[in-house]
Amino acid sequence: MAARRDSALLQALEKCIEEVPESEMRQLSGEAASVLLKAKGAPAGTVVALCRLHPELPALLLDVACVLDAAADNAEERADLTRLLKEAETALSDKLLKERMEIDTLQDVGTLKNKNFYTKFIKIKTKLYYKQRKFNLFREESEGYAKLVVELNQDVGEIVDSKSVLEIIKSLIGRFNLDPNRVLDIILESFESRYENEDLFIPLIKSYMSDPQIVCEVLGFKFAAHSDESAPHGLYVITALLLQHDIISLDDIYSWLKPDDSIIWRESEQEMQDAQEYVRRMTIICTNKQPGDVEPTDPKDNFVEPVTDLGNQKLRLGAALLEVGCWNVFHALSARLPEYRASAYPPATKALCAMLHSIIHPLYTQHCPIAPNIKSKPMKQLTNKLAVPPVKDWADLRQIVIPALATLGPALQNDSVLMYKIVRICKTARSLEDDPLRHDILSILDSAILPALSYMDCNCCMAEEVYSLLKLYPYQYRYCLYARWKNEAPLRHASLLRRRADAQRQIKAIMKRVSKENVKPQGRLIGKLSHAAPAFFFDYVLLQIQIYDNLIGPVVESLKYLTSLSYDMLGYCLVEALGGGRRARVQPDGASAAPWLQGLAAFCGAACKKYAIDLTALLQFVANQLKAKKSLDLLILKEIVQKMAGIEAAEEMTAEQLDAMSGGELLRGEAGYFSQVRNTKKSSQRLKEALMSGGEGLDAALCLLAAQQRQCCAYREDGAEGAPRAHLKLVGRLIDQCQDALVQFGVFLATTHTHDEYSSRLPSIESMLEDYHIGADVAFFLARPALSWSITARYEKLRRENIDGKRVTAATKQQRYTEAASMAMAPIVSAIICTLPSKVWDDISPEFYVTFWSLTMYDLQVPTESYKREIDRLKALASSAGSENNSSSSSNVTKGRKEHERYNTLIEKLQDEKRKQQEHVERVMYRLQQEKDTWFLSRSSKYAKNETITQFMQLCLFPRCLFTAMDAIYCAHFLHTLHSFKTANFPTLLCYDRLFCDITYTVTCLTEGEAARYGRFLEAVLATAMHWRSDESVFQRECAHYPGFVTKFRVSNKFSDANDHVGYVHFRHVCHKWHFKITKAMLVCLDSRDYVQIRNSLIVLIRILPQFPILTKLSQVIAHKIEKVRDEEKNHRQDLFILATSYSGQLKARASSMLRDEDFHKMGSGEVPDTLNNSSSAVNGDSQNDKDTRRETGKDRKPSKISDTSTEKDSKRDSNQQFKGGNIERRSEGSKDWEGRNTAKTVTREDDLRRKDRISNERNYREERFSEISPATGVSNNSDEISLLTNASNNISRIQQETSERDMKRRKIEENSTIKQVCAQGNKDRERDSSPNEKRTRGGSKSAVTVRSSSSSKLRGPEDREARKERKLGRKRDRTDETVILEQKRRRDDQKGHQNGDQDDHHAEKHHHKREKSPYRDRSHERQDSRDKHRRSNENKLRR
Repeated sequence: MAARRDSALLQALEKCIEEVPESEMRQLSGEAASVLLKAKGAPAGTVVALCRLHPELPALLLDVACVLDAAADNAEERADLTRLLKEAETALSDKLLKERMEIDTLQDVGTLKNKNFYTKFIKIKTKLYYKQRKFNLFREESEGYAKLVVELNQDVGEIVDSKSVLEIIKSLIGRFNLDPNRVLDIILESFESRYENEDLFIPLIKSYMSDPQIVCEVLGFKFAAHSDESAPHGLYVITALLLQHDIISLDDIYSWLKPDDSIIWRESEQEMQDAQEYVRRMTIICTNKQPGDVEPTDPKDNFVEPVTDLGNQKLRLGAALLEVGCWNVFHALSARLPEYRASAYPPATKALCAMLHSIIHPLYTQHCPIAPNIKSKPMKQLTNKLAVPPVKDWADLRQIVIPALATLGPALQNDSVLMYKIVRICKTARSLEDDPLRHDILSILDSAILPALSYMDCNCCMAEEVYSLLKLYPYQYRYCLYARWKNEAPLRHASLLRRRADAQRQIKAIMKRVSKENVKPQGRLIGKLSHAAPAFFFDYVLLQIQIYDNLIGPVVESLKYLTSLSYDMLGYCLVEALGGGRRARVQPDGASAAPWLQGLAAFCGAACKKYAIDLTALLQFVANQLKAKKSLDLLILKEIVQKMAGIEAAEEMTAEQLDAMSGGELLRGEAGYFSQVRNTKKSSQRLKEALMSGGEGLDAALCLLAAQQRQCCAYREDGAEGAPRAHLKLVGRLIDQCQDALVQFGVFLATTHTHDEYSSRLPSIESMLEDYHIGADVAFFLARPALSWSITARYEKLRRENIDGKRVTAATKQQRYTEAASMAMAPIVSAIICTLPSKVWDDISPEFYVTFWSLTMYDLQVPTESYKREIDRLKALASSAGSENNSSSSSNVTKGRKEHERYNTLIEKLQDEKRKQQEHVERVMYRLQQEKDTWFLSRSSKYAKNETITQFMQLCLFPRCLFTAMDAIYCAHFLHTLHSFKTANFPTLLCYDRLFCDITYTVTCLTEGEAARYGRFLEAVLATAMHWRSDESVFQRECAHYPGFVTKFRVSNKFSDANDHVGYVHFRHVCHKWHFKITKAMLVCLDSRDYVQIRNSLIVLIRILPQFPILTKLSQVIAHKIEKVRDEEKNHRQDLFILATSYSGQLKARASSMLRDEDFHKMGSGEVPDTLNNSSSAVNGDSQNDKDTRRETGKDRKPSKISDTSTEKDSKRDSNQQFKGGNIERRSEGSKDWEGRNTAKTVTREDDLRRKDRISNERNYREERFSEISPATGVSNNSDEISLLTNASNNISRIQQETSERDMKRRKIEENSTIKQVCAQGNKDRERDSSPNEKRTRGGSKSAVTVRSSSSSKLRGPEDREARKERKLGRKRDRTDETVILEQKRRRDDQKGHQNGDQDDHHAEKHHHKREKSPYRDRSHERQDSRDKHRRSNENKLRR
């Protein structure tokens, strides 16, 4: 069966051999042989037959047998295989068996008969492979090597080539039996000495030795033999050439080079640690030095230069690679080493720079040619054919030069010419439209150019050239580069870290000596140092400025020798210092900005004005801070605008400066600021360009952000999460800072931008109000210049269109100006209507609203005195310059002549400016005269007048008078203008009364700056009122018969007789009442113990001091209160103490100019009641005739709340309160005086009854009186006024109740016993003595006539009135004495619980809205139900 199987296998294999290809046949034959040999007991004949099928089958069969022999697991399998091979030996040749089979198998088969064969084989193999042949060099034949050396070192010509030399070498080896490896070594040595003949040796080595491993071994033995620094340079060059021609690979030769990579990395780390230790030792300060201690040594003295890398074979090989131009292999080699280690090796640096010179030369000469007459040094080109080819376009430059520069890194500082060429090429690439190297240039700037600049001492030309490239990028890119240069580059280079330490050491030495006296020499040293290390210098300088602000001036002056790159770096360092770190931006008390922020802001302004620093980044930083709701950084913008544009944000202006600020631009610059504006043209232009650079710019954005922050900073200035809200004082200062910066910046934009620029860049008024949610005050402030320019442009257009050859009259010009103004304001009027409720326009017209907000003081008056004063000053200076010119030497003649001409030019310009402003004011006044009758609607009701005044004050007057000091003066002047124009339906006196009667709440809610501006406004309005009060002729000329002083508002809205107006005497009493009201409000604020109220009241008092107080009694009361504030705040709140002390001194200085009440408003015995009655009617605007008119017309109108009787009693009450205030100051003297008067006079029962009626009427109408005077803001002021009139707290009222009950019981008993007898007599007297005018009715009406208090008061003689007044004031004096004693005791108790002006929780809950008692307030008010009871009883009496 096995025979049949073998026969079938042979037949099948024979058939396959004939049909299948040879490749498949070999596979099938191998499988068949494997099957056959594995089969147990296979016959040898089958194996022989198989070998005869094909010539290659014996070899395949033996291969399979060898594998099976090696894989045999037991002796049985191996014996069967040996048997099969022995039987088939006839078909297998001995040679094939010996070649394929193992020695042991051959012996078993019987092919090898010698048993010692294996032993001999081992000996021969050992001798061949493991024993070294020894040559006796002295006995060796040296002729062959000598001939070889001669052949290799012969002159290379055209005939000598590598093939011929190779044939000679072969013949020498054969003839003299030379060692091939020794021959290779000699070839390499010859190549080493003549490596410039690479064209001969490179092909020769390739042909002679094709195995790179052997070449690397020979080279490795050579490198090992020269492990020290004695290795010849040629060895590295030929190795580089072999690497370049790919004869050997870097991996093969790298392992033969020394030192090991781990050693190199360890050395680099140690070098960085040494540099850090060097820096640390630089900053050591010895604080506990003893007398015997040794002075610490300078770290530079102990500095050891890094060990040279001459023994580093890898670095030397890298330098050789660069010499031959093999950039790719060098790049791979440097990647295996620490960063910049290979390129920092000096020979490698030099070679790389030379290679870059030759590479970029064609591109440089093409795009950056130099003048033909300048001879340049010839450029050495690379002769190696495989070297890096020169670049011809920008793509090649990006592929080769950019990576090479990145690898070179800071070592570029060794070749300044190459650095200059690279910078010029980069500038050319940036100037192209496609900008092919935009980001690649940034890479080489970061990795090579800027770090290399740090090593170039005093090379200002290179710094300027580098900045010429940097400025082509936006500040965002530049500042990123500066950040990496300053903060990251020293951490990557140990040498640069040492460099920074040395620079900081020099900076500290220089800054110790900087002062005003040595600015110039120290500035030169600073300039030299900053050329190479500007970042390190400014980092330390800004740190010193944040600590010592007195260094700002000397440092700014010493920066004059810096380069443009240094100035740009200064801008980055400023932004980094302002925004970096987590330092607190407010002082620890939370009340003001931190000193470091103030110092940096001041330095920003001074440095940016003097030097060309890029402002875009600083301004963008401020804008970003405003977006983040951080308004403190507006201080930076404020300082920059003030220093660069000369526009001050000063609130403490003198009267002369304020007057000059209402003039033209030249007058404002010459006399409106504390410091004259000089040399700001260039700096302001730079600021303008920085604001307008890039897209929409920052001018409009900063305006809008500052305006929004001004409105929300009171609600947004919180600390971090969980931190308390910002200090109230800080919030107020932030609001003022936002306001000042906004005004200052808006003025700058209006003065520097052209008309088209300003109008196009700022949004419209409607957009600002609706889209940006900005108040009307800011919106019109920003839009006011554009509106003024628009009116002027339209006027000029109309003037040019109507030129007909004739001279145009002034009236025609004024009419054209009115038309131009109407056309320009029409879009604004239509847009402003929808921004306010429609109810507003029922009281004032939109035209008036826009007119009020669009005008300025420049439009209303010409500051003649300021122009005259400034012209006189310039004339004096011109004459002084002329006299000096005549008396001085010839060297100063030219200078004096120029000064004289400049002064004369300024005089001419001021005169021309004054003339233009006069013409402009005349046109504006004509326009206002034409429009005034349409401003206020015709509404006769007294309450409608109040509503009109309320809208005017709420929407126009108050917002603008708090905006700027000039706006405060403008509001007061505009009020006077409305009055002087006899504006229809505008009650001047009522407006003034609303301004003065209750200013407590207004003063309370103001910031410090707003309080100062509000004080200016009150002072200006008071000045106008006091001017009218000063002389009767002035009053008659400016106020009498003016609509603003009408007291009776009729349905027809007309006045016919003189009785409808307030007289001069009446007006003086009204002015007296205003002074009293202001005093009362100020005393309430001063008694509040609240910091804001006390501060604001003191500021307002200081501002209005020229006009208030002018009454002796009022000044004494205020002085007493001020002294009390000084005593309380002396050791508590120093700022309040200083304000109070300042005001106290100024008030005492004006003591001689104070007036008595009798001198301020004369009070005759028969004049007082009638005067007070008429004056109160004038203020409140109601009369009996008005009531009769309403009855006659039959209209259903609400009756007046204030009758003549009530107003008379209000005025009397004010006078009594004034006397009461005087009694507080002089209690002892007043007590004796009143006791004498009470004993000398008697009072009748009839007078007592009349007094009760008067007191009852006074109680009935007091609430309406206060409601009428207080501003109608939608919130009732009745409860607040009553609380202000409360003498003390509930505790004091409880104590006083016992005393007052006894007096009330006694008076009731007396009154009840006599009231029946007096009542009848009193009615008869009133009926008999009443005037006919009071009994007459209008239009036949039979209604009852209201009895006037003024008519009934005429029945009473002067003596009776004096007696009643004295008795009444005596009782009030007694109650006041008790109240004052109790009040003082209560305050002493309360002061124990007060801290920093705040009440404790218990006291705040018990007296939530408590107000201190004013010495002018009486205690005649009672509960509401008592007033209703008395009102009803009084009405019944009047009917009877």
